[in-house]
Amino acid sequence: MKFRIRFAASLSTLFLVALSFFAAVAFAGPPLICHAFDIGGAKSLPWISESWNLTGEESYNSRNLATDTIAILDSNSTVLVHMETLRRATIFARKNPQAAKELLTRLVARAESTRQSRDSVALAQFDAGYLAEAFKEWLGKDGSNPAMNFDGYALVKKAIQLRGNDPQMEFAAALIAVEGSASDRLEHAQKALAGSKNDRLLARNLAGHFGGPNTMTLAELISQNSATKVARQ
Repeated sequence: MKFRIRFAASLSTLFLVALSFFAAVAFAGPPLICHAFDIGGAKSLPWISESWNLTGEESYNSRNLATDTIAILDSNSTVLVHMETLRRATIFARKNPQAAKELLTRLVARAESTRQSRDSVALAQFDAGYLAEAFKEWLGKDGSNPAMNFDGYALVKKAIQLRGNDPQMEFAAALIAVEGSASDRLEHAQKALAGSKNDRLLARNLAGHFGGPNTMTLAELISQNSATKVARQ
């Protein structure tokens, strides 16, 4: 009798642990938005909040969003800096539809320019594709979103092919694919994890917890065998 009680209690505990895990997965926020990326001391768009979202006390003029964002992207070739800058830009853009449209339009034109080096073209394609996917996560998927019919993931994959071995771009692609094909995401994740052994900044980001200290790490998020359902804000 005691054995049965203990066995039942163990099953109940395991069930609750599993339930809490899957609940955390199901209600995770958009991965390109709801987690601030570690960029060390690199310059990005102004940010006064200690969390991933705005405080409501920002004084940044989003009419300058496109010009400011592109200036930062052009000044630093580190992909994680691009990811964090585009994350912040997306959050600011939600409050200014005109600025959102201008930023995407200029990044797409920049990606189509042929007067750049191979690496610059790859980064420009990455920026346009990543922003489009971030817009889909944060600005919605209706007609008011300028990226609604834009396949940003395809452009990010094209950038990876052009850039060659880039674990940080693979990390970005894995985050984009969190709700998509598990096989594609896992392929990106494996390359990102392998590359993080020689990339301390990427390793720190992969070890970061998505949603708080008691949640899964970003490495765990992109390495799951099943698709993750994210909560839209």
